[in-house]
Amino acid sequence: MALDQRLLDILACPKDKGPLYYLADEGALYNPRLQLRYPVRDDIPVMLIDEAEHVTAAEHARIMALVAEHNIAPTFSVDA
Repeated sequence: MALDQRLLDILACPKDKGPLYYLADEGALYNPRLQLRYPVRDDIPVMLIDEAEHVTAAEHARIMALVAEHNIAPTFSVDA
């Protein structure tokens, strides 16, 4: 089951307060700015900084290629 869009629209990284990418197939939310991956367990986002996983540069590149390939939108957009 995917996360509800209303929830995704308000989810932000607890560390930098920026938008995330929801990787439904991988059960994770990803912050590309800090290269942090937050797990989604039993359809519940675990938004604890201590539970986040720092990814390598290679993993970051793989995730961002996936985001581009599938046109994954961020949880919200920051208008300048």
